[in-house]
Amino acid sequence: QVQLVESGGGLAQAGASLRLSCAASGRTFVTYAMGWFRQAPGKEREFVAGISTTGTYIYYTNSVKGRFTISRDSTKNAVYLQMDSLKPEDTAVYYCAAGWFGRRYPVTADFGSWGQGTQVTVSS
Repeated sequence: QVQLVESGGGLAQAGASLRLSCAASGRTFVTYAMGWFRQAPGKEREFVAGISTTGTYIYYTNSVKGRFTISRDSTKNAVYLQMDSLKPEDTAVYYCAAGWFGRRYPVTADFGSWGQGTQVTVSS
């Protein structure tokens, strides 16, 4: 399995931007599709964004479309989540995940490796 470590979370005001990073260990990073999930207090973990192994397929949950951008850099074994125009409802712990999906919308069961999470708090 691949080990994942997130960074880049923190406190931001509404309308600001944050960039999350996820560093993956191992030489098999290129074989994994990657995703970002989040979990707010009292809520279930939800899918935020996913990118396929080659970056051909990218998916977002509706609430972040046009504001968040997922990308990956296989030379650095890293995946990123650029979050712009942040809203208070984006407040959550954000998790990086590795798995596999193709030309279809990802689901939680597609991902078998998870990071520890990074807190994002957006104030109004």
